[in-house]
Amino acid sequence: MALVVSVPDEALASALGELHGARVVLWDLRGPAPEPTIDLVVLPYTMGSLDLARLEGVSTRLLQTQTLGYDNLVGRVPAGHRVANAVGVHEGPTAELAVALILASRRGLDRALRAQGQHTWSREWTGGLSGARVVLVGYGGVARAIAARLEPFGCAIEAVATRARRVEGRDVHGPADLETLVEGADVVALAVPLSGSTDHLVDAAFLARLRDGALLVNVSRGRVVDTDALVAELRTGRLRAALDVVDPEPLPREHPLWDVPGLVLSPHVGGLVTSMGARVATLVRDQVGRLRRGEPPQYLVDLDAAG
Repeated sequence: MALVVSVPDEALASALGELHGARVVLWDLRGPAPEPTIDLVVLPYTMGSLDLARLEGVSTRLLQTQTLGYDNLVGRVPAGHRVANAVGVHEGPTAELAVALILASRRGLDRALRAQGQHTWSREWTGGLSGARVVLVGYGGVARAIAARLEPFGCAIEAVATRARRVEGRDVHGPADLETLVEGADVVALAVPLSGSTDHLVDAAFLARLRDGALLVNVSRGRVVDTDALVAELRTGRLRAALDVVDPEPLPREHPLWDVPGLVLSPHVGGLVTSMGARVATLVRDQVGRLRRGEPPQYLVDLDAAG
């Protein structure tokens, strides 16, 4: 019997094409399930306030996200459903954006664009990347992709994660080394999942340890950074920041973060590239093949542990 696979939109259905041994139906979770048994449910990319209780009573073998992060599913998915995240879909594009944010800030492109709007020919010395000391906080797929893209610029890269280990030829430090590492960093890039241990990891004390002129980059989750503490620090002009994620999100129009000096801000677009659909389709095809063969799906996550 053919597997039933639900996808949230026509675009992904088209990208999937014909699935051997599977039948594709449309379901964006905004209404009742089209069938009582759906072997693989591909969740919408942006879930926001979607009522995931619609999964109650639906028999599934796998819920597949289109995102790497899954903290927004904690406490929302009814019991009995397995969830896999989208490993291999967003690491490269997110790393590209992280490097773009670093370059924009380190080379003063934000100031150059403001000067352009004022028709002002303004030149200044900037930090650049050659010889810059970059500390990656977290060393999962996104951080490794950032490292691979920064190395050709001649950066000195160090990484710190939940435990010390050696990964692909790089010595990764354990959490006990975090304070010492960030004190000497020119750039601190955050690429960690949101969890109890990383919520407000970057607080006032963390920011105070950074050297004058250091750049904080966040492409993980907004709540990894204490926004009020960051605003207070940026207002002094001592540090710079480049953020693709913020807390709260979306950022309210009246929020003080918009107007602080030294900030490059993008609106959570790390994964928003046109090639994303093809990578999601590849992931879904692989998961369907595994289910058909009776193999366990890849990239299962533990929502209970994440909470």
